[in-house]
Amino acid sequence: MESDKSLLSAELTADMEDALYEQMLMKAKEEIQSRLPNLPETKQIRPQPGFCIKTRTSKNAKIFINICKSNQIPAPPDLTEQELVNILESDDPSGYRVPMSLGEPHVEVDNSGSGCTAYDIVINSTFFGKITNNELFREFFITVAMEGLENKYEMELSREWRMLKNRKFMGSIFDQNIRTKSKPMIQEMDAIPSQFTSSKSLISEVESSPVKPDYTIVAEPPEGHPSFLVAEICLPKVSSSRSLVLDLGEDRIVLVGRPDLYHLDIFIPYNIIQEQSGAQFNKDTKVLTITMPVQPA
Repeated sequence: MESDKSLLSAELTADMEDALYEQMLMKAKEEIQSRLPNLPETKQIRPQPGFCIKTRTSKNAKIFINICKSNQIPAPPDLTEQELVNILESDDPSGYRVPMSLGEPHVEVDNSGSGCTAYDIVINSTFFGKITNNELFREFFITVAMEGLENKYEMELSREWRMLKNRKFMGSIFDQNIRTKSKPMIQEMDAIPSQFTSSKSLISEVESSPVKPDYTIVAEPPEGHPSFLVAEICLPKVSSSRSLVLDLGEDRIVLVGRPDLYHLDIFIPYNIIQEQSGAQFNKDTKVLTITMPVQPA
């Protein structure tokens, strides 16, 4: 007697479903990357002077930090003072990140004629205005900026600092190369087989607009440093990828669903390779899948 092949898919075990699902994501990732155009990885910006602070290293060497601004640097999420306090007092204060560009050290001469080292740090112009007018945000940012310099250049800075009153910068401010944020092509695809969607469906109904959509981010492999991240964002009100604007930063996802349907702005726990990332929107399940290769540890 001939078996009914239409019933075979119903007999797949849960392990087989997960394995097939992962294979599908890997294949989609490879296809997307093969179709992506080659984009420049960096672009040059000319920072504008802001203010300068003076501090010292643990070896008592004088350090000047030029805090500069540029509209080419993305802004961090806009928080109130109380929201910042809540984050700093939470179990994960690192959840709030400030995008910045850390320049190379350059040797300068201070007012006394002594040699010193200066660093240029560039942040978003709007956020610069915020730290200029708000002491809490300014103290928070300078602490984060010093930690960034310490990590990048393997030094230790004193947390005692002062702002220079009569000059906006020490020495010269140099152009900087920043990583460009690529906007992946969002490809539309037909529905994936039902055996995959049964346990992976992310769709939930939403009433108001614009709203923050439901999403999940999965690391592959799940243990240790991942090779890539897969984000699945459910967009039940979106009918076509043409209404979506996706922007990927080094550690940030920004998605807008027009007209005024969805807005998602989140930081991710790893730095990704933007120019190799890609996205597919499934018109039937209304799920946007983003595959993001992770930079090596």
